[in-house]
Amino acid sequence: MLPFVVAATLAAQTPPAATPADPDELYKLGKQLFEQLAPPEIKAQFEFPTKEQWDEFAARLQRALEGDDLSALAAYEAEARAALAALRTIPGYEDYADWLEQRLDEIAGAREATTPRPPPPTPTPRPPPATPALPYYDLWLARVRSRPAPARAAALMPRLRAAFAAEGVPPELAWLAEAESSMNPNARSPVGAKGLFQFMPDTARSLGLGTFLPDERTDPDKSAHAAARYLRTLHGKFGEWPLAFAAYNAGEGRVARLLAARRAKTFSAIAGALPAETRMYVPKVCALIATRAGVPPERIAPPR
Repeated sequence: MLPFVVAATLAAQTPPAATPADPDELYKLGKQLFEQLAPPEIKAQFEFPTKEQWDEFAARLQRALEGDDLSALAAYEAEARAALAALRTIPGYEDYADWLEQRLDEIAGAREATTPRPPPPTPTPRPPPATPALPYYDLWLARVRSRPAPARAAALMPRLRAAFAAEGVPPELAWLAEAESSMNPNARSPVGAKGLFQFMPDTARSLGLGTFLPDERTDPDKSAHAAARYLRTLHGKFGEWPLAFAAYNAGEGRVARLLAARRAKTFSAIAGALPAETRMYVPKVCALIATRAGVPPERIAPPR
């Protein structure tokens, strides 16, 4: 199944003016790029899919991304892991690989979240928490606790923290860049997001970032200021950081509609209805902040 992911990623690298809108033409382009750019060892192991297989996979992947089934998302782990290994071998595709690495992490988290475990021993009764527990936070805390920070963090984090602080946002939230891009300023996704904070073009422009010659999404300082401003706006709209992170990942409109439909005010109250990726993303970001900066979710200060 590897060529599905690799070929789609390769096709996304083509300049927009050269990328055909017709699905049949996109399939032909993906096949051509696979034949031209995939390493010999990959070609020896995998065959490019038929058009029918391609169409079936595309529909299945879209359902997994947009749906709320963690098991469906987890089912892509083997394909994503193989695709990441292949992208690491193709010169010039490191930026896509850094994006995929974080998505694979969330897919693996979904697999762990859906793997049956024996029930824990009966705990000693304790008072209920003042606020609802963050779903899957303990799972992600265990996943990232012993994970080293990205190599670029030492050089980048002082700049990113300074930008967040200047915008009145807790500086520890700059670790969001690890979850978004593995701290690669040039990371890009196949759908057009780019930079440390993975801004789509329209969102970037709405935050004052240029997206063409130069593309300021790849500027660490400018993109950090924009991300901090955006997070500040989202916190002002939704009132808590987990909801702000959910809106950053899934979109403001979707989060607002769910809150209204359920008459809810917290992430925990709507988590089960959010996309599977977002349900993994929010506790992952919170666990990274707790691990890297020593600030658990309940102690992250509001914006100034």
